[in-house]
Amino acid sequence: MKPIILGLAGAMFFAVTFVVNALMEAQGGHWVWSASLRYLFMIPFLLLIVIIRGNLRPLLQEMRNRKVKWLLWSFVGFGLFYAPLCFAAAYSPGWLIAGTWQFTIIAGTLLAPLFLVKIHISGQTVIQRQRIPIKGLLFSTIILAGIALLQLDHLTDVTVPTLLLGLIPVLIAAFAYPLGNRKMMQVCEGRLDAYQRVLGMTISSLPLWFVLSIYGFSTTGLPSNSQIYQSLIVAISSGVVATVLFFMATDMVRNNMSKLAAVEATQSMEVIFALIGEFFLLSIVFPSPIALIGLIMVILGMGIHSFASHNEQNSENEKSVMHMNA
Repeated sequence: MKPIILGLAGAMFFAVTFVVNALMEAQGGHWVWSASLRYLFMIPFLLLIVIIRGNLRPLLQEMRNRKVKWLLWSFVGFGLFYAPLCFAAAYSPGWLIAGTWQFTIIAGTLLAPLFLVKIHISGQTVIQRQRIPIKGLLFSTIILAGIALLQLDHLTDVTVPTLLLGLIPVLIAAFAYPLGNRKMMQVCEGRLDAYQRVLGMTISSLPLWFVLSIYGFSTTGLPSNSQIYQSLIVAISSGVVATVLFFMATDMVRNNMSKLAAVEATQSMEVIFALIGEFFLLSIVFPSPIALIGLIMVILGMGIHSFASHNEQNSENEKSVMHMNA
């Protein structure tokens, strides 16, 4: 029960990103500063965690040895993830972005063949190309249908160009986040823990945030005090607290696939938390019945997809064991 509670708490803190980004946009804050300030503020907190754990030197050595890969995949995993999400906040409400963002679980599934995985079987190490979990992908059509309902309902209030400006950046982010993070884990090969990796990727993505900051300053000037404070809140809640809670939850159940699937499924609650936050803080109009059906489908689809994917992975591993023992 404790991992589920931690997972739900993590989802709540993750949802702060969508709510506060919508709040900053409503108050006239530029999306460039919303994106850049979060990562600039994350560095001191992550740096403190890594230093306390005594893991700074190995991280710096890894980054020094593989500079190009760190810069490339950090740009993809963090830059092409968060900048588009902030941009989309100008065209869609936060709860809708949170709902569409759940497409990332499908994107992550489709990216599976791009990665190799080491499987330890009977004392031997076998390298296999990851497979797309077909059953999980089939169940993900529920998520797609839910997102479609959300976007179609939103289309009744906006023009097609506005809809696309709020949709396409989120889809780009949905692919970039798992791609960049998985490639980075592949580069590290288990030599770094999650906190080191996140700090390293944050530092390596700084060139992008500096460029965006220069652009923001040249077009809109410095951010307001309220946007600075709000970005700090996002950095702490989503960038630090939510990440730590989620890592703690997944670490507790890493050897139990069904419990791991349950923890991962808790992240679908980001949509509900974002909706509640915007309803009370921004006084948004409550979603229509069609949109609510779409939200329910997204949440149910994520849960079913997660369990189906893990069960299929277990089945594949059991077949590999039988093959090796034959």
